[in-house]
Amino acid sequence: MRLLVAAWAATRTVVLLCVFKVVAVPGPDVTSDVSVIYQGWYQVLRTGAFPPDDVTWQYPPAAALAVLSPALLPFLEYPAAFYVLVCAADAAAFALLLYASRRGSGRGRAGAWVWVAGVPLLGPTVYARYDLMVTAVAVAALLVLARSPRAAGALAALGALLKVWPALLLVGTPRGRVTRAAWGAAVAVALALTAAFAAAMPGALDFLTHQRDRGTEVESVGALVFHVARHFGWEGRVLLNYGSVEFLGPYVDLVSTAALLCTAAAFGWLLRWRLRAVEWTASTAADAAFAAVLLFTVTSRVISPQYMVWLVGLAAVCVTLRTGRQGLPALLVVVATGVTLLEFPLNFGSVVASDALGVTLLVVRNGLLVAAAVLACARLWRTTVTEPLRRAEAAGAEEGRAGSDGEGAASPERKDLIAR
Repeated sequence: MRLLVAAWAATRTVVLLCVFKVVAVPGPDVTSDVSVIYQGWYQVLRTGAFPPDDVTWQYPPAAALAVLSPALLPFLEYPAAFYVLVCAADAAAFALLLYASRRGSGRGRAGAWVWVAGVPLLGPTVYARYDLMVTAVAVAALLVLARSPRAAGALAALGALLKVWPALLLVGTPRGRVTRAAWGAAVAVALALTAAFAAAMPGALDFLTHQRDRGTEVESVGALVFHVARHFGWEGRVLLNYGSVEFLGPYVDLVSTAALLCTAAAFGWLLRWRLRAVEWTASTAADAAFAAVLLFTVTSRVISPQYMVWLVGLAAVCVTLRTGRQGLPALLVVVATGVTLLEFPLNFGSVVASDALGVTLLVVRNGLLVAAAVLACARLWRTTVTEPLRRAEAAGAEEGRAGSDGEGAASPERKDLIAR
């Protein structure tokens, strides 16, 4: 325990030194998002309206809470207050993971170590975006699910209204009472919060149309097509577009559409899994959420560096729960997070230029994420579909042999499981 806490304190001190610019980090200044963009939005949001006609505001309405949160520390300047609050969210997630491992529902402190090691591997970016705050909410939602499905649903709804992706947290809730309670609470909270923001702050839903003309972001899986194509005469451009560096030009729309189709196919697989699953364990909901967010990430038109903290948080929950089998995918995510630091901000110039170093880093990072997604999905399917059915078939065969000797026959419940 003491070693874990000391490691957390030491690594977070380094991250804070980086965002406060005591320690210089090569590459683009990642803190400008806070000191320029977030602080600019803060000035608008505090007037009671969302940023008008600003296509870089691409977030659900509750994101305003994260941007406005530094007002809780009026004695600090905006950037300093933001970093302190993100660090507080980091500490809260760490404490939740430690608590889960001590209550007897965990298997050691592997999840806490994933969080301690994975978060700082993203470098200063992890404290210079509000994604860590969202991840802390997601961690809380998954850890509370077993005891209070309604609380988990409410937290997932809050997370979704902060940054959409936590809506995927509930994809793996057990069918029946738990799903009804969690999904019902999520819908109720989401509708109530959305209505409140829409009534109180003009422009609350403008974000829905602010990404329709996006290109393909240079760090995404689909972008690898254009990184390679640039060496063979492709005539597109790399521009700052919708708040991120994207490829624009011939065939970008085609690749972007293909990415959307892949996302739809991934969600189709998740639906098929949910319909076919026959057994839930204490970790199934977390495993499914991890797999779902991995699928969403690798098929997205955009993979911003801060997305990695989502995956680190979900990986930490998965390996905290004793029945989870996502250890290898979790490890791949942690390694991919370290590679992400190498490509952004340390070597982002090489990525933008599509040179050998930049392309290599992207191939390695995105390859690790794709491998993690495939493994996470395969393990989820095996533990909830394949293995339970095999056990049921083996037990049914054994009961059948016993029945032939006059000792009984397979139970109706066992027959139903085999039939699935």
